[in-house]
Amino acid sequence: MDLSVYARRRVLITGGLGFIGSNLAHRLVELGAEVTVIDALIPGSGGCLFNVADIQERVRIHLQDIRDQAAMGELVGGQEALFHLAGQVSHLDSMRDPYTDLEINCRGSLSLLEACRQHNPDVRIVFAGTRQIYGRPRCLPVDESHPPAPTDVNGVNKLAAEGYHLVYHQAYGLHTTILRMTNTYGPRMRVQDSRQTFIGWWLRQIVEGQELAIFGDGRQVRDFNFVDDVVEALLQAAVNPVADGQIYNLGSDEAISLSDLAALLVEINGGGSYRRIPFPDDRRRIDIGDYQGNYDRIRADLGWEPRVSLREGLERTIAYYRTYRQHYW
Repeated sequence: MDLSVYARRRVLITGGLGFIGSNLAHRLVELGAEVTVIDALIPGSGGCLFNVADIQERVRIHLQDIRDQAAMGELVGGQEALFHLAGQVSHLDSMRDPYTDLEINCRGSLSLLEACRQHNPDVRIVFAGTRQIYGRPRCLPVDESHPPAPTDVNGVNKLAAEGYHLVYHQAYGLHTTILRMTNTYGPRMRVQDSRQTFIGWWLRQIVEGQELAIFGDGRQVRDFNFVDDVVEALLQAAVNPVADGQIYNLGSDEAISLSDLAALLVEINGGGSYRRIPFPDDRRRIDIGDYQGNYDRIRADLGWEPRVSLREGLERTIAYYRTYRQHYW
């Protein structure tokens, strides 16, 4: 679908100062949309004002928590599209502090959906889900019919949040769509540590010249999507009526082992090293093994498929952090 429909369209992004949200905001500004971003800037979450520094005069920024239903009621009014990207995404943190994960991912989503039901039931909502809800895959690639079997608290709560979005579609007629994202990477991602994503931490380490640590034998397979491709999926889902009430996997045909990924990073960087180490117990308990997503459904319905190769995406991401590292370290 022609994305020029976003010109002058009123759009709200929760988690809009974070990694995916800020990249989405940049693209929407390019398309001429009227963009409002919400972010609580919870310490350690990845929200960062520098992420929108070059477009801050062209977006409205509200430092609000999505759990504040009164505030959400005011902010959702009049919006035509809502991208719900705010959430607690660290699997390790969800095991150490399950109640906060529950509050943000479940109560936060309910707060937002209730605000929409009461104040703007016609808004089109796209929720950022996760492949983590599948747990350890029974077969690869994983399609949307694979039974959910989360291995951590975050996966359970994200699955519950999906359920809320589907119930509000079925019971109240809200226009909700769920995208189950795989490993998203690119500029503006949080790279302070490996709590949220190992690939972000590896990118920082490779830029700094540190040795990469691979847990286990390194043969675990993952797929990755560059953030620009994820943004395009979000945009397509919010303007195509066929996406109402649907769940879509994102994914890539370029699944790669962690050992090969580390070697590719070293090659792109022009130097570096990596080694294999035993799995830490806290990570072994929640590791999902191999994963690759089947994205046939979103390709058939919306025409989406990843465009940026893994090599190109990593090259662009490394170049970004070499330039702007002082804002992310």
